[in-house]
Amino acid sequence: MSQAATLNARQLQQVLDYCRTRRHALRDRTMILVSHWSGMRVKEIAALRWCDVVNSDGTIKAEVRLTADQTKGQRGRTVLLPQRLQAELARYAAANQAKPSQQQVFATERSSGFSANTLTHVINGIYRSAGLDGATSHSGRRTFITTLAESGVSARVLMSLAGHQNLSTTQRYIDIKPSMLRAAVELL
Repeated sequence: MSQAATLNARQLQQVLDYCRTRRHALRDRTMILVSHWSGMRVKEIAALRWCDVVNSDGTIKAEVRLTADQTKGQRGRTVLLPQRLQAELARYAAANQAKPSQQQVFATERSSGFSANTLTHVINGIYRSAGLDGATSHSGRRTFITTLAESGVSARVLMSLAGHQNLSTTQRYIDIKPSMLRAAVELL
């Protein structure tokens, strides 16, 4: 099975533009950006609760502490949220006022939240409808890791951000791009 495609900035914008046409535009945009800008797995995104992301004063947390049952491998981890993702989450939270703190952040029409499997299908459908071949629910996570690697972030830091236990796992996520090879040889 081939790996999920990584997206460049133009392709991500193409997906976000498509999200604007959907019935749940803000929700779908926010889910996609959580994946791309935090590197969270789909299971983790589906399991996010309002109390995980919103402080008692209504501001968005800079760090999300995921419990063992919210993550793969039953190991809790902390996910750092960049400021631009905090701003997106604040916008989404403002549109979803007065939600119970234990409720999942991303709700469906029929239930209080997505299962990981259902969210996978929704995200895959968004990518497919946006015209991106090879993009899957794992593309955001792979793009997150590859983009940071391309920016020079060390593999050990990437491993920690991804919540991986083994460096070899993190390395499999990194797409080697011609620009990365060129930048490497230009260091000489």
